[in-house]
Amino acid sequence: MVKVEAEPDAGGWVCQVQVEHAGEHTQHTVKVSAAELGRWGGGDQQRDVVELVERSFEFLLLREPPTSILRRFDLSAIQRYFPEFDREIR
Repeated sequence: MVKVEAEPDAGGWVCQVQVEHAGEHTQHTVKVSAAELGRWGGGDQQRDVVELVERSFEFLLLREPPTSILRRFDLSAIQRYFPEFDREIR
């Protein structure tokens, strides 16, 4: 389960993410810029941010356990570790 709470921030959003996966519980802070939301989220509303971050964590959880996911990161960092993110998340 991935639970996302998004709050507006200068130039984008800050999301608090709680993950429960395979018996592990983790918390993460993810920054999403307006440009990232436009590129991968297709909208500009809070629900669009939440959906994008949820899909991003589903992507990550297919590739690594929640304890391996960075605790704080900008959403664009994912494609540095997983180049296929850009293609698959759209």
